[in-house]
Parts: sequence; C-alpha cells; structure tokens
Amino acid sequence: MSRYFSFMNKTILLERLQHERDQFELLLNRIGFARQLTMRGVVGGLTVKDLVAEVLSHEQFIADRLSEILHGETYSPSASFTALENFQREYGYPDYESPLIEKDKHNLLVLDTYKNIEFDEIVSQELAVYSSIVESMEKLTQHQCLDHDLLHRVAEHTYRPYRRASTLIHRWLKRIASEPK
Repeated sequence: MSRYFSFMNKTILLERLQHERDQFELLLNRIGFARQLTMRGVVGGLTVKDLVAEVLSHEQFIADRLSEILHGETYSPSASFTALENFQREYGYPDYESPLIEKDKHNLLVLDTYKNIEFDEIVSQELAVYSSIVESMEKLTQHQCLDHDLLHRVAEHTYRPYRRASTLIHRWLKRIASEPK
C-alpha cells in the first residue's frame, strides 16, 4: 500500500507542478504582451524579470540536488557562514536549504547575477532547468523520493516560488491599474 501511495504522491506532485507552471507562464505571457516585464516597483525596486531570476535560482538549486541524488552524491546544507559563502561562490546561487539563510527574502546576489542578462535569456535558462527537474523526477525511484523528502523539497523550490512571484505580480498589476493615468 505505501508503494502505491508514494507513486500517487509523485504523480500528483508532477501534475501539480505542471498546473502551477502553466498558471505562472500565462501570467508572464500577459505581462510580456503588455511590455511590463522590466518595470520597477513590483515589490520595492524589483521587476518581473528580477522575480523570474529568483525563481530560476530556486529551480537551479533543486535541479542540481536532484542530479546529485541521481548520481549518488550527498548534499548537506551549509552549517557555517563560510560554507554558505563557498556554496554561493561555487554554484552561483544561495544554499536555500541552509538554516543560516533568510527564507522569503530577496537575495541581492541572485538579482545582481542576472541584472545584465536579457529577460528572454533568463526565461530560456529557466525553461531548460524546469525540464531538467521534471526529467530527474521521472527517473528517481519512489525510495529516493521518500529518502530525500523530494515531494516537499521540489515543491519548495518550484511551484511555491511561482506562487510567491505570482502573488506579488498580481498585487502590482492591481496597484498600477488603479493609479490615475
């Protein structure tokens, strides 16, 4: 029974991931059509492009962890600030699962990494990473998913960032729609 339950959870995760992904892409397409992707002020001085860069960094984080699991490598969250800095220097994104990292805070190093990269290139990278996540999840066994708490971790670094970004973007769109022209 538990094997069937695990399989169903993985299947449900992949379905939910695709559904959330579709919703996120629809929103981005709507904003892109209105040419509002690089307007500042979505939250603070951030743009939609900045939020998509953050989504990409979360997805890259989990894509790399999934690849490590598939190759039998072990990841341990950074336990010191030196390890945290070394992780970011090595991978180019934060160790999002380290207890030392501030959750739900915009990472200025991520934003700085992508500031001179065109939005289309960020989207292209993000699409490739998303595909990698789905492919890796399909290859992983049920035991690997359970042993590494992947149902939770994949959600935490994929569709939960989509939802956070979407919420901020929707608020911003309402705000700018209500401003006098």
